Amino acid sequence: MDDGSPAAPLISVVIPLYNEGSHVSELLLDLKSALQQTGCRFEVVLVDDGSPDDTWERIKGEARALPNLRAMRLSRNFGKELALCAGLERARGDAVVVMDGDGQHPPSLVPIMVEKWRTSGADIVQAVKVKRGRESATSKVGAFLFYVILNKLSGFELRGASDFKLMNRKVLDTWLAMRERNVFFRGMTAWMGFNVAQIPFDVALRRTGKSGWSYFRRAKLALIGITTFSSFPLHFVTFAGVIFFIFAVGLGIQTLYLKLAGRAFTGFATVILLELIIGSLLMISLGIIGEYLARIYEEVKGRPRYIVSESIDPEQ
Repeated sequence: MDDGSPAAPLISVVIPLYNEGSHVSELLLDLKSALQQTGCRFEVVLVDDGSPDDTWERIKGEARALPNLRAMRLSRNFGKELALCAGLERARGDAVVVMDGDGQHPPSLVPIMVEKWRTSGADIVQAVKVKRGRESATSKVGAFLFYVILNKLSGFELRGASDFKLMNRKVLDTWLAMRERNVFFRGMTAWMGFNVAQIPFDVALRRTGKSGWSYFRRAKLALIGITTFSSFPLHFVTFAGVIFFIFAVGLGIQTLYLKLAGRAFTGFATVILLELIIGSLLMISLGIIGEYLARIYEEVKGRPRYIVSESIDPEQ
């Protein structure tokens, strides 16, 4: 699978997989054809994220015919972001292409990305979504709200961005130096601030099967993205507390005045309304603080980000 001259740069392609056994052979065939067009040496690094189907067996079958295929199987499903970490830590290329294994990131775009990298001097070549492909209205609205909120809170514009990107060795080494366990790959690459070139693309349909990204998983990733890139929600709690303190002082002065003037009234409805508002604010505030405490708790435990149960490395 190595068709470039020894002097040509080495391109690593990292692909996390989950339940992709039905089309992994087709994916590798298309990817090999695309990589041969680059004129570079290349390797493919596959990470099976604890798939319950036959993904790992299919990978082992492909490894017999593709000598530069390297792969690992995680002991359980750790999630796409951590599976991606496993692959990036084992990539040896002068440049690394990250892509999904479901077919929505077209392999035909890889030669264009490599050419852009070699001619433009960009550190990162990012594929930007022109069309998001077939997805439900709730998914589109959720994605729109997430990117708007993240942009307002962190200052990073990620709308249309994807995990389909090429990074040179300098960028990859910088990314690997960030050892946090709450990983948001798309946001972390934007945070580094290297020179970025963009290539537009339309998201293709999945080759087979259904997406493993449930609404719960998307919501969890959104929370990680927001809490790891902005402390504004914590400042919001403080700000809301100050506003309610000012309001309480004003209401207290009014109540004291009415009492002294002999015009006091019961105000039962007002008391109930205030109790509901303040109680809701307290619960929301505790929830926001809890999210940040959860991030800290996961970091300080110091557990490995993933565990590899099996691996395939031609050089071993």
